Amino acid sequence: MTYPSPSLPPSELQSDLLEIRRLVEDWALLRDAGRWDEFAAVWHEDGWMTATWFQGPFREFIRVSREGFERGVQIAHFLGGLTCEVAGDRAIAQTKMKIEQRAQLGGVGVDVTCSGRFYDFLERRNGRWGIVRRQPIYERDRVDVIDPAATLRLDPARLNAFPPGYRHLAYLQEAVGYTVMRGLPANTGPEVELLYEEGGAWLSGSATPGVPLKGAV
Repeated sequence: MTYPSPSLPPSELQSDLLEIRRLVEDWALLRDAGRWDEFAAVWHEDGWMTATWFQGPFREFIRVSREGFERGVQIAHFLGGLTCEVAGDRAIAQTKMKIEQRAQLGGVGVDVTCSGRFYDFLERRNGRWGIVRRQPIYERDRVDVIDPAATLRLDPARLNAFPPGYRHLAYLQEAVGYTVMRGLPANTGPEVELLYEEGGAWLSGSATPGVPLKGAV
C-alpha cells in the first residue's frame, strides 16, 4: 500500500504506487534476464546499488553483473509484497524478496536462498520515477544441496565469520571468488535503524539518500 501524503490526491497516490511497483518488478525481471539497456531505465543517473558483493554506481553494477551473467553466474531474484511511503516527489519502498544463487561448494552443487527486503530510495524527476539508491536488508538464509544424495561439509569457522542474515550466501560467494561486505543491514540492529533514519530524512528533503556503507571486512 501507499501511506497517505497530504500533498497528493488519492488518484495520484495510486498512480505513483503502480509506477513504483513496476520499477521494482522490472528491476528483478530485467536484471535476471540480462536485458541491460532496459534495466538501466529503472534508475536515475546518480543511482547507487549495494549488494553483498558490490557497492557503487548502478552503471558499474550493470557492467559487473553482465560480466558474471556471461560467465554463467546463476543469481535469481524473487519478489513478494511491497509497501511504499510517498512524500511529494520522493518515496521509500520496501519489498519482500528472496535471492537465490546456484554454484558448487567443494564439488557439491548447491542452491543458497537468502530472504529479506529491498529498501529503495526513489524520486520523481521530470515526471519519471526512478531508483536513487537500493539497499537490501538481509534477514535469514539457508543452503540446500541439489542432489539429495550428496553430502555437503562447510567450514564452521568460516561460516560463522559472516553475519547471520546472509552467512550461507556470503560463504558461497567468497568461495567462488567474490569479496563480501560485512555489516549490512539485518532485520534488527543499528545498521537497519540507521537505514530507517536515512529513509525518513530522504522523505523530509535530505540532500542525499543516506551515506554509502563502509563495507569493512
